[in-house]
Amino acid sequence: MNGTASTLFDVRDGVATLTLNEGARMNPLTDALQQGCLAALKRVREDRSIRALIVTGEGKAFCAGADLAEFGRRAAQPGASMGTYVGEMMEQTGNPIVAGLRALPVPVVCAMNGVAAGGGVGLALAADIVVAARSAYFYLPFVPALGLVPDMGASWHLPRALGRARALALTLTGDKLSAEKAVQWGLIWDCVDDAQLQAHCRQLASRLAELPAGAANEARALFAAAESSSFEEQLARERERQMELIERPAFAAGVASFGARRKPGP
Repeated sequence: MNGTASTLFDVRDGVATLTLNEGARMNPLTDALQQGCLAALKRVREDRSIRALIVTGEGKAFCAGADLAEFGRRAAQPGASMGTYVGEMMEQTGNPIVAGLRALPVPVVCAMNGVAAGGGVGLALAADIVVAARSAYFYLPFVPALGLVPDMGASWHLPRALGRARALALTLTGDKLSAEKAVQWGLIWDCVDDAQLQAHCRQLASRLAELPAGAANEARALFAAAESSSFEEQLARERERQMELIERPAFAAGVASFGARRKPGP
């Protein structure tokens, strides 16, 4: 396992694991941690042997969001503009991380081992599949505690998954959303006992890594397009992709495997 001190990166049997490694501080989005995430995403894009990615955290939290200690140091500097600092950080690291996760050529599983707060909410929800530890929860302190608005893509994900009423109420009240209720509301895929989380997500990612080459990415792109397409546009897109994909070797191999009652290969 390697990476920066703030992140760890491991590849085993086609599955990469990115671990946020500032657990003593609840994995805040420090500059070092964000740079480590960007470096890990670059490795996933460039290493064709990687077929799935797990994102998780060390310690009791998944990600506590912004590094408020660094914000305080910046604010104390003479002539410092906090707005400029935050804007540059979001443009250079924060936004590219969550956008990069969604654009990866492999499926992404978030093993949410503890609280996702602030920007950590958007980071978790940028994964394709989120599985949370039963003790984990989501917390949006932006409005009631800080006088800010959600970022790292949370304002995009939450209303689409929960509807405007629930998304806005969570944002305005700052109430915690438990992992179990997040499953009930359709925000995440599943929650499991804390002790089972890593093994469960490893097994899930291994299943995704065995999917026919390109199939998972095609499905991810199709669902992403559906979020801004009319029904008729999506029907046309489905037809276009199906016409191309059915000509690829994976389809013929899948038909043969189905007939022989065996799993298709990657």
